[in-house]
Amino acid sequence: MGDVTGAGGPDDAPGADAIEIGDYCRKIEAHLCALNGGHLIRIAGPTFDRVRGWAARGIPLAVVRRGIDRFVERYTARGPKRRPVLLDFCEADVLDLFDEWRRAVGVRVTAEGALERDGAARGARSLPAHLERVIARLTALRSGPGVPRAWSEQLDGAVRDLDQVRAGARNLRGDARRQVLERLAAIDRALLAAGRARCAPDDLARLEREAAEQLRPFEARMPRDAFLEAREAAIERLLRESLGLPLIVPLV
Repeated sequence: MGDVTGAGGPDDAPGADAIEIGDYCRKIEAHLCALNGGHLIRIAGPTFDRVRGWAARGIPLAVVRRGIDRFVERYTARGPKRRPVLLDFCEADVLDLFDEWRRAVGVRVTAEGALERDGAARGARSLPAHLERVIARLTALRSGPGVPRAWSEQLDGAVRDLDQVRAGARNLRGDARRQVLERLAAIDRALLAAGRARCAPDDLARLEREAAEQLRPFEARMPRDAFLEAREAAIERLLRESLGLPLIVPLV
């Protein structure tokens, strides 16, 4: 797989012509300004080159904002901020989140620079530990304030199914592990379908527009079928975030 997190010029990256750098910078400045209590730090000099590289790689604004948020959350957890947060400090979080986004959506860059769907296999991480975190998250969602009964029952059914899977998920290998992952994928699809069904049409339309915008820098260099698959994966990812649902099948 080609390296999309390393340095690269704007002319050889997937989003070089698709993201308008001025608008991209202004929106990032505005987001960081709000987090810095109104203190505006202009993107210029080496920082501009860094942000231009993000745009050239096609990093969606939503991913950049969340990367900044992640750094600020970690920074403020240590106590009151003594000085404004600089964008340069946030780069590691931005690139980490972009890598997570690419894997979730399924976009990758080949050694030849082409873009395609990522068919990478799932990793052999500890399933019991992963499922324990997923079950805890779904249980919290199920018991939250104002949760509709039908949605609570859907979550409860998923938790029961995952409890059964977790009981036999230790030390799985080969076909046994593959079968368990397929079962987890089925549970995930059913829960997402139920979540989609309870979303208002306007909300779904908004998610579709946001997914298309996130993938716009990649569209011209992806096969049409691959792009449509990536767009659907992006919609599902946004839907998952809006519902607070964890990813049931672990990513690599």
